[in-house]
Amino acid sequence: MSTPDARIDTVRLGGPEGPETGVQGFGAMGISEFYGDTDEAAARDTLEAALEAGVTLIDTADSYAFGANEEFLAPFVAAHRDEIVLATKFGIERRADDPRFRGVNNTPAYIRASVEGSLRRLGVETIDLYYMHRTDPAVPFAESVGTMAELVKEGKIRQIGLSEVTGPELREAHAVHPVAALQSEWSLFSRDVEHSAVGAAAELGVTFVPYSPLGRGFLTGSFADAAKEFGTDDFRRRQPRFTGENAERNAALLAPLHAIAAERGATSAQIALAWVQQRAAVHGLTVVPIPGTRKRTRLLENAAATRITLTEAELAALEPIAGQVAGERYPDMTFTSAAREA
Repeated sequence: MSTPDARIDTVRLGGPEGPETGVQGFGAMGISEFYGDTDEAAARDTLEAALEAGVTLIDTADSYAFGANEEFLAPFVAAHRDEIVLATKFGIERRADDPRFRGVNNTPAYIRASVEGSLRRLGVETIDLYYMHRTDPAVPFAESVGTMAELVKEGKIRQIGLSEVTGPELREAHAVHPVAALQSEWSLFSRDVEHSAVGAAAELGVTFVPYSPLGRGFLTGSFADAAKEFGTDDFRRRQPRFTGENAERNAALLAPLHAIAAERGATSAQIALAWVQQRAAVHGLTVVPIPGTRKRTRLLENAAATRITLTEAELAALEPIAGQVAGERYPDMTFTSAAREA
């Protein structure tokens, strides 16, 4: 297994004037929800390991565990505020009486209420990168992004981000106010963003932040069928590609990934992450994936992937995988960029 021998390389988020951050970030969502129980002490140790490795972009959202994820991060943020780039999101509404409910609200009033809540829970005066989590079809981009631009002027946020938008939508928003980052799912299993979003981000100088770069653990080989292996509180049980016949078919697609990992003396997770990191060179843009983990060992393993460069032959062996994946990313794809691609 490859292990890091130094801090990872850095890039500028959102262009040459943006903050410096590690070329790999940290997705904090799974600490508080979605993937079963968490050992909080281990999770805090993992955050410290991230900082030691140079993983400085820390990503959360107000919808993760109804704000509890932001609250969990607050002590770490307070201890290391000047060392990290803090990102959070607004826009997904949830209901305490129905944990599975997801609504989208990008109205100016909701955005302003959301940013105040996040600032309070995180214990900060300014959020470094503030994302629109999903697109609200009832609210024009100009209205929502215009409100975010006002928050920049007011000093409540430093940079604007979008999540799950198409290339045309990114251009529309960028015309209102420069967008620093676009966060969408991008991995060996999910490449729909390459239709239009990646090209637009490269053209506009927008940093791409892939979430779920390890296919929520499926690409690592850590599970084969979510419905059989996880408890009812793990939302992977409801994702079509990770259960039943789909999962069986998709597991077979990983043979090239496992073979490359074995030849390299690396893990499948490292090869999958190296593929994502290498999208930067392939598409000509800055790429900062945000794998999540609750274990120090996995964090260090992930960070080491930034030092792996795949050969043309290895890339060619991995190329066909996404086009053969069975099942959608979510049971309801309505609020993904893929649903709005022409």
